[in-house]
Amino acid sequence: MLRSKNVLLYVGLIAGLIVSVFPFYWLAVMATRTTPEIYSFPPKLWFGTHLFDNISRVFESINFFRTLFNTLFVASAITILVLFFDSLAGYTFAKFTFPGKKWLFVLLLATMMAPAQLSLVPSFVIMAKFGWVGSFKALIIPGMANAFGIFWIRQYAEESVPSELLDAGKIDGCGFFRLYWNISLPILRPALSFLGAFTFIGAWNDYLWPLIILNDERKFTLQVALASLNGIYTTDYALVIAGTLLAVIPLIIMFLFVSKQFISDIAAGAIKS
Repeated sequence: MLRSKNVLLYVGLIAGLIVSVFPFYWLAVMATRTTPEIYSFPPKLWFGTHLFDNISRVFESINFFRTLFNTLFVASAITILVLFFDSLAGYTFAKFTFPGKKWLFVLLLATMMAPAQLSLVPSFVIMAKFGWVGSFKALIIPGMANAFGIFWIRQYAEESVPSELLDAGKIDGCGFFRLYWNISLPILRPALSFLGAFTFIGAWNDYLWPLIILNDERKFTLQVALASLNGIYTTDYALVIAGTLLAVIPLIIMFLFVSKQFISDIAAGAIKS
């Protein structure tokens, strides 16, 4: 009976792996085909011979490496700021008592229920008042903290950061920031790994806000630049898919690194406990 359960478990895991990996495999296959071959039926399930031709046409159509650097800069800056401010706020909500704490947290949760599209016009007006339209500041500053990250760190810190450890630190003369930086932050590393990956991927794939706020082609992010590959009347899908493949590769590399770090942090925490 136990062996049968293990077989079913492995079969389920393999099926889940195939379902998860197949879209990336199909993306790679279509990037090696021409547009007529993509439309062909039955679909061709193996790699073609046009990958490098499609990639070279992507480089000819957009300044890929400049937009890649722009996206990397914006996504990295947003991720670093989110990790700092959200972890600081979440840790404070979890481990400290202050006036209005309950109502502030309720207000924070309420902001998560509002669609992000509702803030586009007010955000654009604010950026225009500051004179930031067309600059990276309009992308980075509004995204440097978010309600989900604060909520996530708060929930994790409540269970993982022992209050007794913080009390011992206070007895030793640690101030608020030292308790946060030297004691709490190392314990929060698994939660920060997830939040960092989640934030980076979200900033990397963001399309609507950069499309609205950026008016200089030299500052376009990757998603905005890739959208320009679509024609007005027709679309060369081989070109678009090749560009999409190039945009996905850095995310896959980042995810492999972060997932390894996340698993090692979880294991280290389990050993310590």
